Formats: sequence, C-alpha cells, structure tokens
Amino acid sequence: MQQFWIDLLYVLLGLIVGAVIGFFVARKVMKKYIKDNPPVNEQMIKAMMQQMGRTPSQKQVNQMMKSMQKYM
Repeated sequence: MQQFWIDLLYVLLGLIVGAVIGFFVARKVMKKYIKDNPPVNEQMIKAMMQQMGRTPSQKQVNQMMKSMQKYM
C-alpha cells in the first residue's frame, strides 16, 4: 500500500514539473513568433488611421509602433 502512494506522488510531481516546463517553453516560442511576425506593421497603422479619416504623419506612426512594441 505504501508503494502505491509513492508511485502516485511521482506521477503528480512529474505532471507538475511537466506543466511548468511546458509553460515556459510555450511562452518562449510564442515570444519568438511574435517578434519574428509582428501582428501590426506600419502599413496597417497607416491604413487604419486613414479609414478613421486622418492622414497620419510618420511621427504618429512611429509613436503607435513604439507603444505597441512596449507590450510585446
């Protein structure tokens, strides 16, 4: 009976360690993917601002890009 609890402890410990390692690996992969393939680029920002009826200057586009990169 004691061997059962030890085996159960090993299984639970393995699941917890695997989940923690999986979380950090997935986080690193997603950060690399977002860095390599940014979801928003300058052309998209310009198009969005033009659809809102504004003609964006390069300074405004750069400010928006910088603010978006801060959160990535």
